[in-house]
Amino acid sequence: MKNIPIKLKRKMRVRQKLKRISPGLPRLAFYKSNQHIFAQIIDSKTGNVKAAYHSIMIKKKLPKQEIAALVGTQIAVRSLKKNITKVKFDRGGHLYHGCVKSFAEAARAAGLNF
Repeated sequence: MKNIPIKLKRKMRVRQKLKRISPGLPRLAFYKSNQHIFAQIIDSKTGNVKAAYHSIMIKKKLPKQEIAALVGTQIAVRSLKKNITKVKFDRGGHLYHGCVKSFAEAARAAGLNF
């Protein structure tokens, strides 16, 4: 496992833990690029996307942490419409602070359990 980037190692480690802990729950996948934030709820068994939301849909210019909070709230609203209340959070190798933390707190406040 030499020469593998730290972020990729972290991503693989997080994904393995999620598979072990709760294999039947849908996965809330978080992805952050330099400009946008993406969130999807993926069914673990089939791999199908049940709900999705991203920051491209938000037309306002806001700081990144506020945009992450809006994306977290909207993905929670969309998942609750489809009767998905309990998920496992896949942070995609990102450390739990900043945008990831504000996204997760907003999703929890809107009604998702993870």
